[in-house]
Amino acid sequence: MNVAEIQAGAMTLPEDERASLVADLLATLPAVMSDVDDGSEEAKRRIDEMKSDPSSRCSWSQIKASLGRFHGRD
Repeated sequence: MNVAEIQAGAMTLPEDERASLVADLLATLPAVMSDVDDGSEEAKRRIDEMKSDPSSRCSWSQIKASLGRFHGRD
């Protein structure tokens, strides 16, 4: 049985059984999917960017405001 066949079979299940199946499958995965470098290279890149261009920095208030706009709230 391949993934497509499993998915097709799962789609015939009632919603509550599909949700239970998804929860069971998710429980078998690590809590945090790991990057090759645990994201440290991305963090370093962002720190370097902020040091080289201080205007790229955002305050916590600005971040919260942008999240509100992103989710349709403001």
